[in-house]
Amino acid sequence: MRYQQLPYASDTALLAAISHLQWPALLAGSHKGTSAGRYSIACGQPTRKLEITRPEQKDLLQDLRLADTNTFPPAPVELPFTYGWLGYFSYDAARLLEQLPEIAKDDLSLPWVRLGFYEWSLVSDHQTQTTWLSGFFTDQLAEELQTRLQGGPEIQQGFKLTSDFVSNMKETEYRAKFARVQEYLHAGDCYQINLAQRFSATFEGSVLDAWQQLNSAIPAPFSAFLDYGDQQLLSLSPERFLKCSAAGDVETQPIKGTRPRGRNQKEDLALAENLLKSTKDRAENLMIVDLLRNDLGKVCHAGSIRVPDLFTLESYNYVHHLVSRITGQLKPPYQPLDLLTAAFPGGSITGAPKLRAMEIIEELEPCRRSAYCGSIGYIDFSGRMDFNIAIRTFIATEGNLHLWGGGGLVADSSPEDEYAETLHKVARLLRVLQPDFASGFS
Repeated sequence: MRYQQLPYASDTALLAAISHLQWPALLAGSHKGTSAGRYSIACGQPTRKLEITRPEQKDLLQDLRLADTNTFPPAPVELPFTYGWLGYFSYDAARLLEQLPEIAKDDLSLPWVRLGFYEWSLVSDHQTQTTWLSGFFTDQLAEELQTRLQGGPEIQQGFKLTSDFVSNMKETEYRAKFARVQEYLHAGDCYQINLAQRFSATFEGSVLDAWQQLNSAIPAPFSAFLDYGDQQLLSLSPERFLKCSAAGDVETQPIKGTRPRGRNQKEDLALAENLLKSTKDRAENLMIVDLLRNDLGKVCHAGSIRVPDLFTLESYNYVHHLVSRITGQLKPPYQPLDLLTAAFPGGSITGAPKLRAMEIIEELEPCRRSAYCGSIGYIDFSGRMDFNIAIRTFIATEGNLHLWGGGGLVADSSPEDEYAETLHKVARLLRVLQPDFASGFS
């Protein structure tokens, strides 16, 4: 186990340093006023791969259990990740944990779980302007990475769309599904159900170039770029799913409640105030807080679960969000894997009760969600874990680019408002790649 300081590197430089390696991965964050965007983590060339595509492979998740590794020297500075497992759990990985119907079309064929075991990582601390290489690495690798970091960006240019983004639901279809959701809500099947539509376009050129454009235009605290060769994930998520420290401190930060940013300061403040005072949005948020408190209670010490932040406003460059924070203390002998499976997938993107909401989602959404609403992140050898909720996340596969927008529906939801919210959530992202997007959507 080694640590070596290298020249400070931006996200672009980190990607340039690892993009030639197999399964290059970047977890990046940027959001002023929070600690979430402090670090970027880059790694490549995993020595092991975990890919799960069917329920019979569930036992492979046990590979993510941690051994006793307290004999390694402490890091010279605080680092979120040194070496370990990094990748994603798709929304469909819930089929490893629950019995769900098979109705929606599974047309993207991504593995349910895809993680690499990375023996080293590059971590840039944007607060201290330092970059560290840590883990198990040779002098030759350190020299190669340093050369690439200092050599400047080598990102291939030339991404372009070859068609417009098109939804898998017309507005009339969304309204019909909304009406069906209302029937379930009024019948008492659920208190809240998330409903999403998918936007798809064809493209050619470098997906990495598309990521650079998106990451530059729309900074987010839990962003990620994962390249598996045949498929790429481009996430600009504002939402943390689960974080666990080496000492077992647990945190989750669900988002429920969204408004667009205003065209001027007065309108912007009015929209933010409207969100903060919205009885409906606060009720939705509280439902998910209660759901997550219950999920954490499965693996945390009794009495340790707290809600230090309830209904907090977080503002990004294109939306306002209503965010809460729930904390707890992991109870031995439970590990980060137990925490992840106890709460997966996040309640903020399913509804409540979770299992029944997922059954209804499978019935009403025409296509499986794949990586959307799953989680991207890592489990470090030390017991640290951090995963996002993979919203605002593109999937690139077979020359197609897909992005979803959804929202939680409750009994007093308005179909006009909810449909508009799904557009607010994706329009800014899609316009980075297709500037004229939304001319017939609103």
